[in-house]
Amino acid sequence: MGVVELTKDNFEETINDRDFVIVDFWAPWCAPCRSFAPVYDTVSEDHEDILFAKVNTEGEQELAAHFQIRSIPTLMIFREQIIIFSQPGALPESGVRQLLEQAKGLDMAEIRREIQAQEQVTT
Repeated sequence: MGVVELTKDNFEETINDRDFVIVDFWAPWCAPCRSFAPVYDTVSEDHEDILFAKVNTEGEQELAAHFQIRSIPTLMIFREQIIIFSQPGALPESGVRQLLEQAKGLDMAEIRREIQAQEQVTT
């Protein structure tokens, strides 16, 4: 499928339509972002079950602000519309692959129970 460019106009729909999305927040002027891009593209080719997306933080400042992106590149993983991972910094290819395997292994029913329990405590 390749890497999809996300904007404020298609972000929510994309996240809601897919069970597993990884997003790379980046900017054209960012040297670490440019060196991470080929790694991200390579890994995307091996995971048909995951939507790989990018958000250009220069053009999509509203999205970057909403997700409190302070450092780029930042990777964010959504599973079933829940952010399960968010961390700045470029990873090596092996690190991205390991991260995705860990994310695939999560029990989303358990995560939903934990979120619900936390929400009950705060209300």
